[in-house]
Amino acid sequence: MQRSKIVLAEDNSTLSLLLKYRLEKEGYEVLVAVDGKEAVELVESHKPDMVLADIMMPFYSGLEVVSYIRNKLKKDIPIIIFSSAGQEEMVLKAFNLGANDFMTKPFSPNELVIRLKRFFS
Repeated sequence: MQRSKIVLAEDNSTLSLLLKYRLEKEGYEVLVAVDGKEAVELVESHKPDMVLADIMMPFYSGLEVVSYIRNKLKKDIPIIIFSSAGQEEMVLKAFNLGANDFMTKPFSPNELVIRLKRFFS
């Protein structure tokens, strides 16, 4: 059985290492991007089954990553956005651009795993 591939775009190295470890423990293959530009490159070259992206990142924001995946690449893969800036306007914009889910930081890695399983079941 092939493992589901996830692109994780997070510029906080501590959080990205924690999430990578937790998701790999669940059996997912995790490709980490340190900024939005790298996230887009990983999505184009590795064709992941899901994208997890922080909103506030260097080069491209998480919102720009969502827009690029939906409008330029025309991909319908699940995208979960997360941010410590949980303003309603940002959440609505993420959903309007095509994000499938939104999580406010800080969040539990266990909650993320539960949300992921909804998309892969």
